[in-house]
Amino acid sequence: MTTLENARALLATGPLCNSCLGRPFADRSFGLTNAERGRALRTTIALADDTDYEPDDPETCWVCEGYCGTFDAIADTIVDALGDVHFETYQVGTQVSPLVEENDRLLREDAGLDPEVGESLKREMNREVGRRVGAKSGAEVDFDRPDVLAVIDLDGFDSFEALESDSVTSHAVDVQINPAFVYGRYRKLERDIPQTEWPCRECGGSGVQLGDDGEEPCDYCGGSGYMYDTSVEQVVRPHVVEAMDGDEGTFHGAGREDVDARMLEEGRPFVLEVKRPRERTPDVAALESEINEAAEGAVEVEGLRLATYEMVERVKEHDASKHYRADVEFSDPVEEDDFETALEELRGTTVEQDTPQRVDHRRAALTRERTVYDTEGELREPTQAEVRIHGEGGLYIKELISSDEGRTVPSLAGLLETDAVVTALDVTGVEGEHEPFEMKMYFRDEPRSDA
Repeated sequence: MTTLENARALLATGPLCNSCLGRPFADRSFGLTNAERGRALRTTIALADDTDYEPDDPETCWVCEGYCGTFDAIADTIVDALGDVHFETYQVGTQVSPLVEENDRLLREDAGLDPEVGESLKREMNREVGRRVGAKSGAEVDFDRPDVLAVIDLDGFDSFEALESDSVTSHAVDVQINPAFVYGRYRKLERDIPQTEWPCRECGGSGVQLGDDGEEPCDYCGGSGYMYDTSVEQVVRPHVVEAMDGDEGTFHGAGREDVDARMLEEGRPFVLEVKRPRERTPDVAALESEINEAAEGAVEVEGLRLATYEMVERVKEHDASKHYRADVEFSDPVEEDDFETALEELRGTTVEQDTPQRVDHRRAALTRERTVYDTEGELREPTQAEVRIHGEGGLYIKELISSDEGRTVPSLAGLLETDAVVTALDVTGVEGEHEPFEMKMYFRDEPRSDA
């Protein structure tokens, strides 16, 4: 059958709006809307048959039951719902009622057409409403990871009331604001600061305990609810969440250093994930200064940039090596030559490490193989030294030095045949094994000229 014959068959099923008439021909004449296709077919048939032209009337359409006349009203509702939200990309989705979906299928069957020909009402609704949202907001559609997602529920409003009032209730639209991400590196310049919040193990973070007279401040944490006064997360998160006008934030770090270790030099990569941000492009340079000023020298951040959601996985999963500096104390005096020989034997070797005793309550009991890339050091006194180590990610440095009662082999203590303990530890570098963390594809902005 020809296109006109198929169009006549569709019109014979009952009153149709132009969108529903044109939708089965959605794969014809690229660049036209379905309504334009339907109007062209209706006009051509009227001319060819020399009959009166019957105008489009969505209200009487038996297929969509008027919903194809509500594109503009739905778009207005979506844009109004996003009125205080800054977004650059968006996507529109639709939940179509089973009855209307059934009508859309029956239209093709009754006309003798393939039930899958053209496109569905759901797809047309997504496109037509989405096109209007883009025109009204200036944002661009993104089908992969949009800043905002608006889901239309056609059962959430009455199409005939919407046609009469030219408006759609906000209850029919569910607006979802996807998280935004800020990347940077942090330096921890003081010891005894954890990376993330550390709730008190005794009161579970509540800050209270039961006493003889009822609730009273927890003795273990002094009523703060935390094991430590602050953390890198508590320093960074509030400022980023406030700057992006979000609801809450989550801190993601590229590994973590021990609580008693400092993080120095270029710092450790992190991402702060902000939930439901209403501002996605804060002034990151000003934000960086604000965080550093509030931290009062305990923590510093640098290189803040707007990142993509893929940066979270990048930070958490990217293979990275670490550089360390450790102050070491030996139980017995050590000779300079023996010290240098021990460092030379560790350099480039692969060590076997059983899960350290200090973390075996929260880590699986495994034997891990890790490579020591490089070692340097100076014996300051017969029982004191500074050791610098570059190692594979996951290498336990304290145990590499102490041996952890023979659980790490080889170790500095084992090679020197004396007990050794790390009295102070600094992480001096975190870098990607094969490529840097900071690659263009993971950012939403350009590098800062002041960074």
